[in-house]
Order: sequence, then C-alpha cells, then structure tokens
Amino acid sequence: MNYIQTIENAGGILRGHFLLTSGRHSDTYMQCAKLFVHPAESEKLCKDLSLQLKEFNADIVVSPAIGGIIMGYEMARQLGVPNFFAERENGQMTLRRGFELKPTSRVIVVEDVVTTGGSVKEVIALVRALGAEPVAVASIVDRSAGAVDFGIPYRALLSVEVKSYEPNQCPLCKEGKTPPYKPGSRT
Repeated sequence: MNYIQTIENAGGILRGHFLLTSGRHSDTYMQCAKLFVHPAESEKLCKDLSLQLKEFNADIVVSPAIGGIIMGYEMARQLGVPNFFAERENGQMTLRRGFELKPTSRVIVVEDVVTTGGSVKEVIALVRALGAEPVAVASIVDRSAGAVDFGIPYRALLSVEVKSYEPNQCPLCKEGKTPPYKPGSRT
C-alpha cells in the first residue's frame, strides 16, 4: 500500500503556511483527521501498523486527545486491547472519564502525526507517573524522519522530513505573504 498516496487521496496533505501545535511554522501540514473520515482506509493503515507492534505484548493503547483518539481506538481494536485517551486539564495531560491504568499495564502510546513528539512525551510521562510501563509509540506519520527519540521503540507507517521553522526563522513569514494558519486541534 502506498501510504503517502492514501493520505494525499484523503485530503490529508495540505500546502500553504501553517502554525503547528509545536509552535513551529511549515509549508506542509499532515492532517490525518482527513484520513480517519474514511474507515476502510484508516482500518487498513492501522492494521499494517498494528502488525509492527505485536512484539511489544501491550495490554492497552493510550493516545493524546484529540488527534490520536480515533487512531487509538482503531489500533486498540486491531491489537485486541482496551483504548484510553489522555486529555489536557489545567494544561496537563491526565486520564479522566474513569480511565485507570494498572501498575502492571504495558502501554502503546498512539498519535496520528508526530512532529516534535511533545504530546506523546507528555502521555509517556503520565503513563509512568501512574506506575504503568510505556513499551512503544506508534503513529501514521513521523514528520521528523526519525529525529524524535522517545526513549522507547517508535514505529511509524510513513517517515517523512517536512521542514518546519521557528517563527523567527520562517522563510514564509520573511516573505510576508500570508500569516500562518492553524488547522489542528489546539489553539
């Protein structure tokens, strides 16, 4: 399966001037939410990714809200384990809604797109703080082309280098054409 073509066909690759969740700017935005509008396609991608994760013997999937929720659900379904999602409360990732990890839990943290890995790192820290063991990270897209290190194994279906810039170094800002647009979930 051609993963980039599948995401592109779903309208998940946007071109322009974007403000990323990390605060960085980019001319390309990977919008996997567009992919998850198509259950059959997203099921295939998550199935392919789940095959790379069987070796970790996880017993739960945890994803950051909002981007990782649908993917987390499908990954958990493919792996045959429960699915939780972490939410921000007072600026901190937390488990709500009665979600509780057991100290013996082996957790795969799932996110749709990773750029700097900030949200994933917050979820890993939360999982550890609750006494569970994060055993792997998984994403559809790794925008860092392997540069992000989570300290645990990381599997991505698609690893691409999409350049991003600190705002004061952004060539699109220097050209002054258009201000950056934020299509993602966080303000």
